[in-house]
Order: sequence, then C-alpha cells, then structure tokens
Amino acid sequence: MTDALIKLENQRRLYTGLGLMLAIAILVSGYQSAEALNSGGFVQGLTKFFDYPSQIVREAIAKGPDFWSLFPQYLPALIETLNIALVSTLIGGVFALVLSLSATRNLDVPERLIPIVRRIMDIMRAFPELIIALFLIFVLGASPVPAAIAVAFHTTGALGKLFSEINENIDIKQIEGLKATGATWVQRIRYGVIPQVLPNYTSYFLLRLEINVRASAILGFVGAGGIGSELARSIGWGDGAITSALFLLLFASIVVIDQLSSVLRRRLTVSSGGPAV
Repeated sequence: MTDALIKLENQRRLYTGLGLMLAIAILVSGYQSAEALNSGGFVQGLTKFFDYPSQIVREAIAKGPDFWSLFPQYLPALIETLNIALVSTLIGGVFALVLSLSATRNLDVPERLIPIVRRIMDIMRAFPELIIALFLIFVLGASPVPAAIAVAFHTTGALGKLFSEINENIDIKQIEGLKATGATWVQRIRYGVIPQVLPNYTSYFLLRLEINVRASAILGFVGAGGIGSELARSIGWGDGAITSALFLLLFASIVVIDQLSSVLRRRLTVSSGGPAV
C-alpha cells in the first residue's frame, strides 16, 4: 500500500513538472511572437520607462515660480471631478440600500424577489464604468452627466452587494421583537435594521467614495469632463508643466479624501464595536 502511494506521488510530481514546463514554454513562445510583432521591444522599452516622467518633471521645474499659478487655474476641473464622484456615490448609495434590503433573506422579503434583485446587482457590477460612460457619451454627448450616471450605476451594484452581506449578519432578535409588537415592515427596517447596519454602511460608503474619485478622473479621458479631460488634453499637447500640476492636484485630493475617510471609518467601526474596514 505504501509503495502504491509513493508511486502515485511520484506520478503526480512528474505530471506537475511537465505541466509547469509546458506552461513556461507557451509563455516564452508567446513572448517571442509578441516581441517580433512589436515595432520596439520589451527590454528596449524598459530602458525608456522613466523618460516621459522625467520630461514632465523637467518642464515643471523649467516653468519656475509660474508653475504654482497653474493650480488655481485647474482647481475648478478638480472640483468638477469631486462633484461627479460625490453625486454618483450618493445616488448609488441610495439605490444600493433599496436593492440590498430586497435581497436579504432574513428581512421577510418575498423569496422569489431575492434572486432577481441579486442578479440585477450582478449585472450592474459586471459592466465597468468606462464602458457605460462611452455608451452614454455617444447617446447624451460629452459632459459630466454620463460620467455621473456610469459611476452611480456601477456603485449601486457594488455597494448593494456589500450592504446585503451586512444585512445578513444583523441580530434578528430586534426585528422579531418589533414584529411581535405589530410593527410594519418599514418600521422594522427603520428601528431594527438601520441602527445596526448604519456604521458599516457609512464605512463602505466612504470607501466607495475614494474609489469613485479615481474612476471619475479616469472617465475624463473619454470626454466626461473634470480633471481627467484636462489631463488628457495636456498630455496630447505635450505640456509637461500642466500635466505635472494636474497630477499633483489629483494626487493631493485623493490623499486628503483617503485620510479623512480612513479617520471617519475608524471612528465608526470602533464606536460600533465592529472590525475596521
């Protein structure tokens, strides 16, 4: 019996080694084919990786004191991006709340409704914001509106999934007590569910806001407005000083939002006795 096990183990190692060698061979051959089709080369490209970043830094330094005057000029574009992220997160959060309450089994929701709502949230999460924004820009034209709709659509599916998982872990005794006193379904949600889930809801909402700021900036590259549009324009024009200023504005805003939301999330989760997100 022991010899048979040893033989099987040796065969498993042999097959694993052969499979690994085959995978490496496929990767190497694929890399060589791709390298032959490229006008440049991977190794050659690595040596020039920092050429563009160093170029825009040099142009920013060459701008001298005038470089700092660029920040007030492009501050409205940053505010527009932040507005897109905030509005879309608020709208997505409201719809996510409604869908999550309709997709939780322990809240006296009709059983047939739950899988339908969950599939809807799956579909909303499946489409990236960029794809939705491109379609809406084709229909509605280039403006911040398609970006806000696209981000809100994806946020609804993402937050709805997280909110529904929070709902499934609440204390059912409070809901049962309210139900025994004759409370309606809305009253049970208002007084038995929301007080339990609100700290975690807020925590995930703030985390999603950070993500949506980045997403809103990226959507600007496809004509959705905000600082992303200005960044795409400056890169196209080859103005390294403006590109550097926009990068710094975006980086500073994300750092500030990240720090503020981290502090708020920590206070909420500590005060509620839950784990920090």
